[in-house]
Amino acid sequence: MRGVTVARWRGLSAQRERGSTLSVVVITPDNKDWTWVLERPCPECGFDARDLDVAATPTLVRDLAHSWVEVLARPDVAVRTSPDKWSDLEYACHVRDVFRVFDRRLAMMIAEDGAHFDNWDQDATAVEERYETQDPEVVAGEMISAADTLAQRFSQVDGDVWAHRGVRSNGSEFSVITFAQYLAHDVIHHLWDVRRG
Repeated sequence: MRGVTVARWRGLSAQRERGSTLSVVVITPDNKDWTWVLERPCPECGFDARDLDVAATPTLVRDLAHSWVEVLARPDVAVRTSPDKWSDLEYACHVRDVFRVFDRRLAMMIAEDGAHFDNWDQDATAVEERYETQDPEVVAGEMISAADTLAQRFSQVDGDVWAHRGVRSNGSEFSVITFAQYLAHDVIHHLWDVRRG
């Protein structure tokens, strides 16, 4: 669910400008196939996707975004508690981008039953977008905006559209229902990640 192949610490750019040697922190990517959470409760965060009222997904998405805004207000939000674990800021950037990616995919699934979309390389995105250097206040605003857009998209789903299918390029197949369940687990699980520390 989460992972970043190469992590940059705060101050890395300054070190680069000074010409010093940089040590690169490598985090082992989480390459698990998390679709199993659609069939049984998550033993870590406790979330059971089968219990989700998918019709309430718009409200849930907005509520979760506000929980993440609270996380982003932490004074130590950009500090890693361990070299092999994202900071709360990096997790929040990932969740913001999850909302964005899911919105694009949901739009495709609404428009076309059997839509195909590429697997998202979240590790590459974290590195390319330099999650660790982003401004928490800016991320908070982007989080609310992305969540609101996704919530509005889910509010358009009704009737047979809940059964529309989407297929990820790695072969994972979702209905709009299981897509909502998978999304809910992803965002809730990452809240668990940042709260357990």
